[in-house]
Amino acid sequence: MSRLDSFIRRLEAQRRMLDWAAAAIAGREGLVLELGLGNGRTYDHLRERLPEREIHVFERDVHPNPASMPPADRLVAGDMAQTLPAFATRHGRCAALIHVDVTTGVPERDRVLFAWLPAHVVELAAPGALVVSGWPIEHPLLDALALPEGVPEGRYFAYRRCE
Repeated sequence: MSRLDSFIRRLEAQRRMLDWAAAAIAGREGLVLELGLGNGRTYDHLRERLPEREIHVFERDVHPNPASMPPADRLVAGDMAQTLPAFATRHGRCAALIHVDVTTGVPERDRVLFAWLPAHVVELAAPGALVVSGWPIEHPLLDALALPEGVPEGRYFAYRRCE
């Protein structure tokens, strides 16, 4: 498969996952956290799907498309290894949904670079919260979920935070 075809499949899976996740948290209290802003496409999609939700975005290097810039009071700029714990100290286990969209595109590298991330995700996820990610996140308090129809196994990952 060409890299272009792989990219298209990844975006299709990502859209399906975000739509599924938005529907899955209907009626649940809590924030939505977007870990990684990049160009802002997934943030833009989430705010369209969840217009009533408070969405906080974490990004080290903020340079999205101007149409996808979060409001200043919802953007947490800086190294997530520091900003996530600080946010957890202020807000506790506040999230109904966490979308982990930080990656280098090389799974072996991601496992090493982001080994610290699962513990922070768990600290922010409310009991029963949904966590979706483009790469596997392993933590004893995260139960793997079946993927929605149309999302190939291994393309995206979904978890529920244990109660």
